[in-house]
Amino acid sequence: MKTSAAILALAIASMSAPGFAEQAKPAAQPAPAQAAPAGPQPSPKAAAAIVALEAAVNSHDAAAIAAKTAAAQAVATTPADRYWIARIQLNGAVMANDLAAAQQDVDAIAATNVLPATDLADIYGKLGGSFLATKKYDQAVANFQRASALVPSDTNTIMLIARTRAEEGKKAEAATAVQKAIAITKASGAKPTEIMYRNAVGFAYDAKLPSSVGLAREWLEAYPSDDSWKNALAIYRNLNSGDADNLIDVSRLAMLTNAMQTANAYEAFAAESIDERNFGEAKAAIDAGIAAGKLQASDSGVKQLLAATKGQIPTEASLAAAEKSANIPNAFIRVGDRYYAAGNYTKAAALYREALAKGADSSLGNLRLGEALARSGDKAGAAAAFGAVGGSRSDLAKFWLLYVQSHG
Repeated sequence: MKTSAAILALAIASMSAPGFAEQAKPAAQPAPAQAAPAGPQPSPKAAAAIVALEAAVNSHDAAAIAAKTAAAQAVATTPADRYWIARIQLNGAVMANDLAAAQQDVDAIAATNVLPATDLADIYGKLGGSFLATKKYDQAVANFQRASALVPSDTNTIMLIARTRAEEGKKAEAATAVQKAIAITKASGAKPTEIMYRNAVGFAYDAKLPSSVGLAREWLEAYPSDDSWKNALAIYRNLNSGDADNLIDVSRLAMLTNAMQTANAYEAFAAESIDERNFGEAKAAIDAGIAAGKLQASDSGVKQLLAATKGQIPTEASLAAAEKSANIPNAFIRVGDRYYAAGNYTKAAALYREALAKGADSSLGNLRLGEALARSGDKAGAAAAFGAVGGSRSDLAKFWLLYVQSHG
């Protein structure tokens, strides 16, 4: 990173007008049509004193600077006069690497109302960068906020606020800043960048904010990919690690989106399926883990899981018999799960509907119904089912809905 002085010097170099003494030089051949030098024009009464102040600053003569500053201020009568005095003092503060003095000088420049908002915002932004380089976080944010107030549409400044807060460990505030940048970008009709979503999700997750799941879905909706699916579902899993009720459903989705990242994820899916006596889905999870290179058939844990499924995979006849004997809501869901594992999604959907009709838990029944309809290609039916999911499963249903909207 550049030194704080170098960062602020960039801002001074970017200001619209050249050095005052350069402006004050007479033209070699004056002509009526000759344009006036760029920038605010000081009053004739103060011009000589301002030139003398600039010379003192450039010579680094502290005593002369104090005297010439007082002299220039005594004859300054216009905003342009005060602007040039403050700007020359700012040059001196930068050369001395004195950020406290630079802050006073930038504020003095702002008070003259001479510079366009964009130029002044650039100076405040660079001054904020100088404070950030020296880890003076509150001063950095204060200057970034001044810059943002001057040019509210500039999301780069807001992202610098986020970076500052993140660097000092205030991840919740960093997440809020990035969300603001995303909202401004959307309001302008543009699409927020993927790095904005990544940062918003990362900061919110690090701060353990409940909003991180919703932000992950926003990222996923804007930039669907294997990577965003893996990260979004990982966040959901990690924040809901104690909720075993949703393990089957999030694992089914992770399998469909290439988001099963670890051997443990495959093994947990298989083990939970075995506990539900859905041996077909357990076997499918193990086979998928082996195919993906996450599981090894020779591993003792995998061998145990496979042994539990041996001879337990249901046939069509046994599925039909189980369906016929079902007489309570959960029994219909369990038989539906077995049909789902067998790839008969139409039949699975029918069983899930029967479970709902018999009084099964609405959130679980509709979630499983949506999954079966999604796999069968009934996007409208799946969307309706997922929309009916409430309670703790609603977040997961929204992820499933994104899958339906982005596939097939």
